[in-house]
Amino acid sequence: MSVVEADAAASLSQESSGALVVVGVGIKLAAQTSLEAKTHIETADKVFYLVTDPGTELWLQSLNPTSESLQRFYEGRESRLVTYLDITDHILAHVRKKLNVCAVFYGHPGIFVFPSHRAVARARMEGFPAIMLPGISAEDCLFADLGIDPARYGCQSFEATDFLIFDRAFDARSSLILWQVGVLGEVGYKAALTQGKLDVLLQRLSRVYPPEQEVVVYEAARYPVCDPRIVRTTLRDISADMISSISTLFLPPLAQTAPNLDAAKRLGIPADFIKRRFELSDADLERLGIN
Repeated sequence: MSVVEADAAASLSQESSGALVVVGVGIKLAAQTSLEAKTHIETADKVFYLVTDPGTELWLQSLNPTSESLQRFYEGRESRLVTYLDITDHILAHVRKKLNVCAVFYGHPGIFVFPSHRAVARARMEGFPAIMLPGISAEDCLFADLGIDPARYGCQSFEATDFLIFDRAFDARSSLILWQVGVLGEVGYKAALTQGKLDVLLQRLSRVYPPEQEVVVYEAARYPVCDPRIVRTTLRDISADMISSISTLFLPPLAQTAPNLDAAKRLGIPADFIKRRFELSDADLERLGIN
C-alpha cells in the first residue's frame, strides 16, 4: 500500500469526514466478495452500486439500506462516456456532503470501470481520502475455469476495440485474451454484436493465426449453482451468434520457438533443470556447453 493509500485507509473511519472507498463484489453472487469489501459496504454512510443481476442488488441492499443503483445513468444517454462522467459526478457530490461513500462495482472495480478510477482520482484531488480495494475479476475466473497458468507461456490482455483501433502488437506464442468482444466498436448500448464487426476482428487475427486456431468463448458463472459458459471453436468457425455482451475470447498460444539456451546458461540455470524443462538430451547439453 502506498503512503497515500495508507493515509486514506486510516481516515476512512473518521466520522463525517467525507471519504470514498471503491470495492468489487467479484463475479459470483456474494461468494467472491472479500471480508474487507463487505465491511466497507456495511459501514458506509451511503452505498452506490453497478452490478449485473438483481440477486446481487438485493444482497447489497440487505447489507446497507442506503444502497442505490447507478443503472439509471444509462437511460436516455447515447454515449457510455457521458454515463461514466455523470456517475462520477454523482458519487463525488455525496463525498462532498461529508459522507463516507462506498462505490460497489461488478468484478474487480479497477478493470474496465472508468468511473471508479476517475472518482478516486477526483476525490483525492479535492482533498478527500479515497482508496480502491481489489476484487475477483472475470480474468481470475477464466484462469481457474480454463486451467490456464498465465506464467507458463505469458499472457496478453486487450480490450477488443482498442486492440483493433491501435493495431496492438502481440506475441502469438503467448496466450491472448480479448475483452468486451460483444460490444466491439460500440460507443452506445446496442445489445447484439454484428457479424460484420466480428469479421473485422477475425481478419486481424487471421494475419497471425491459422484458420484451425482454437478460440474459446468464455463467460464466468454469475451464481454459485451455475457453470461458466465455455464454447470451444476455431477461428474459421466462430460466429457472432456465439458471443453475448459479456463474452471474452481466449486464444491459446501457438507452438513455442526454440528456447534461448545461451541466456539460460548465462543465468546459471542448472543443467538438470534445463534438460527437463526443454526436453533436451545429454548430447544437446554437451553440444551447448552446459554441464
